Amino acid sequence: MSQMADSKIVAEHAETRATIRKQKRALLTRHELLRSAREIFARDGFEHARLEDIASNAGKTRGAFYDNFKDKEDVFCAIFEENIDREMAELEPVLLALPTVAQRIEALGNYLSELSRDQERLLLSLEFKLYAIRHPTKRKRLADLHNVMLLRSSIPELTQLLPQVIGQQDNASLADCLALGGVMDGLALNHLFNPETVKQEQVERFLKLCLQETTQTLHMQKNGNGACL
Repeated sequence: MSQMADSKIVAEHAETRATIRKQKRALLTRHELLRSAREIFARDGFEHARLEDIASNAGKTRGAFYDNFKDKEDVFCAIFEENIDREMAELEPVLLALPTVAQRIEALGNYLSELSRDQERLLLSLEFKLYAIRHPTKRKRLADLHNVMLLRSSIPELTQLLPQVIGQQDNASLADCLALGGVMDGLALNHLFNPETVKQEQVERFLKLCLQETTQTLHMQKNGNGACL
């Protein structure tokens, strides 16, 4: 009986290890496809990117792609979700450790300035918005998705900058987040287009000025007066 029980335990352990290995391979495949999709979308644009190119660039088959994603829109959205998860994991503990609003503005400004250096990230963000604009029938769904992503990322950043803002209506905060994102996109795009004129230090300075203005405005809206930070 004992021998049979031992054999069963060994078999169960072997099955568990096999399952874990399979899960790790699946996660690795998904990660490699996402990395490849970033490169292809940034290189060719969303509309001209082909699933076959994404798969082959990752050393995978078309079937492997469909095992992980439904279509191009699905993998495109997954890229942004992955960005948000990574950025919040990096940024949230930094902001929470800083005691003053001024320090948090400085830290967030520095972080956004670093993100603005990422050409691939900027091109992907522009591709997302351009695709939504070019396809009005899909714009609502893509805009809703974009808003959800902002709610998961930018709004928590603002509420950490100004804890008293918590409880403010989402629409007002979302508009501020969209404005901040637009400023960041515009500055980064013009820096990449003409780095000799729009220098990186100017990008950082204007981002911080925009953050300061936004936090002051939110503070006044919340308290109903003209007091500044």
